[in-house]
Amino acid sequence: MNIYKYPKKEIWNDLVKRPVLKQEEISALIQEIFTEVGKNGDQALIDFNRQFDKAETPGIIVTAAEIDNAENQITADLKEAIQQAKENIAKFHESQRVEIRKIETTKGVVCWRENRAVEKVGIYIPGGTAPLFSTVLMLAVPANLAGCKEIILCTPPDKNGDVNPAILYAAKLCGVSRIFKTGGAQAVAAMTLGTESIPEVYKIFGPGNQFVVAAKEYAQRYGVAIDMPAGPSEVLVIADEQAVPEFCAADLLSQAEHGSDSQVVFITTDIKVFDETINAVDHQISGLPRSEMAKVALENSSFILVNSLEEALEFSNLYAPEHLILALKNFENYIPVIQNAGSVFLGNYSCESAGDYASGTNHTLPTNAYAKNYSGVSLDSFVKKITFQHLSKEGLQNLGKTIELMAEAEGLFAHKNAVSIRLKE
Repeated sequence: MNIYKYPKKEIWNDLVKRPVLKQEEISALIQEIFTEVGKNGDQALIDFNRQFDKAETPGIIVTAAEIDNAENQITADLKEAIQQAKENIAKFHESQRVEIRKIETTKGVVCWRENRAVEKVGIYIPGGTAPLFSTVLMLAVPANLAGCKEIILCTPPDKNGDVNPAILYAAKLCGVSRIFKTGGAQAVAAMTLGTESIPEVYKIFGPGNQFVVAAKEYAQRYGVAIDMPAGPSEVLVIADEQAVPEFCAADLLSQAEHGSDSQVVFITTDIKVFDETINAVDHQISGLPRSEMAKVALENSSFILVNSLEEALEFSNLYAPEHLILALKNFENYIPVIQNAGSVFLGNYSCESAGDYASGTNHTLPTNAYAKNYSGVSLDSFVKKITFQHLSKEGLQNLGKTIELMAEAEGLFAHKNAVSIRLKE
């Protein structure tokens, strides 16, 4: 871990940089994968399963029998937990619906906006060492609430060629249309280009490593939208003197264990909390099954001691974290100061894991400083907004002269005539 005590602002820009692979290397591989999937379809995905996931998959379609059988492979307690999480996520996202409001901008001129679901969406669910069935809930629940007609799910198979049963159970519970055994950049390519089995979609959702993020960005060249550039996970914790070091350490490690390319940042004004949190991290990491992965992540992470909480928030806004935890006594005072963050957790008991699983907020969030200009996934992510307007005769009479003058000033006389011909009539 990297330790900084009272770093000068001149070096802050260096401190907020994330560890990344060379973009040229990633871009070349992504282009190669898209080309292969476009050329060979399902067979390319089967070959990539063997190459990247060491999995033999005669076919990539998850059958109805596999989905039904998955329900018998997970415990009743886990099923109950998944169902409670689904209910909370649905409740929070349902609250994001807005009523249609018709606005009369000028007498006789009425404008309004309506939502329409993105008809075909693809959701990518990371598998491998951490099969994220929770992400199924975070994406499929709002997709269903929005009214998406087709929800396609892609996830990598394990070495036996199977999909984690909790992923399949959650997918069935949330109304996913079809499930396919393919992961990584090749899954994104398949949902972008379509194969014999996988249909093209209009928008792709889901987190992943830097290759998945690069593939999603590449998909936009084909006219497919994406939720955001959501990559390796990250958290920034700000603590004062009343923070509990053991809690802070646990939150930091909960992100570090996501993967070796994850990043955690700890900032405090209190030297005692600073030292004790570092010690707690060292103590807790030894008991984690994914400790080796977490240790690699910590090598690229920072522990920073600053003079004031105002300075800590200023650094946080520059870093723009995916997850921001305020382990502060008077956290309410600092909420208005937060400008850039994906999701915020307030107080000592608001652990980041709550948002990852079951509090109700969405855990698909902008990383790599994209919180400066992106929001996390919400109900709005699955809809398009279409504007409508209706002008009565009176409305056109009231607004016509304004339109004519503006069109003429721009030299667009056909635009002017579209008004004039109506006014004459």
